[in-house]
Amino acid sequence: MDLDFSFYFTNILFGIGLAMDAFSVSLANGLGEPKMKTRKMCIIAGTFAIFQLLMPYIGWFCVWKFVDWFSVFEKFIPWIALGLLSYIGGKMLYEGIKNRECEIPKPLTSVGALLLQGLATSIDALSVGFTISDYNWAEALLACTLIGIVTFIICMCGVFIGKKAGTKLCGKAGILGGSILIFIGLEIFITSWF
Repeated sequence: MDLDFSFYFTNILFGIGLAMDAFSVSLANGLGEPKMKTRKMCIIAGTFAIFQLLMPYIGWFCVWKFVDWFSVFEKFIPWIALGLLSYIGGKMLYEGIKNRECEIPKPLTSVGALLLQGLATSIDALSVGFTISDYNWAEALLACTLIGIVTFIICMCGVFIGKKAGTKLCGKAGILGGSILIFIGLEIFITSWF
């Protein structure tokens, strides 16, 4: 495999496609915490980037070592994403409805919540391992690193946009953010059948 323009272009496009769910969740996180500091924004974007980097590489590894097991597991991916995002989104929705006034709801960006969000939005990236299965380990790692970098940039934009909109939406940010997460879970679940 040559590391030419096509290699970089294809993997950047993979990154953009895979980062869309993480972008939406980042947007929801920004909505829930309009006064978020830059450090926390980087932690959120970095969490999604790490998951989006690791999942395709794990998928690539599974193709090489456990291809039969992975193909059985693949049909459960939409169910897992739906469950995780519905749980997190439902919690945000509940907090948003409970705090309808202009007070900012407690953000769901704890370590545990971020890990669940990262897993839920990146689990479908495992299947990218199948598409890069002809790469050697170094090429696969480079491809996954590109995906992670693109995800970080897109998620930083999502948190920033969410923060700006969150101040204007005030108490309704939690409701909107939770609804977005539930919608993403449903979208992953429904599109997996087509």
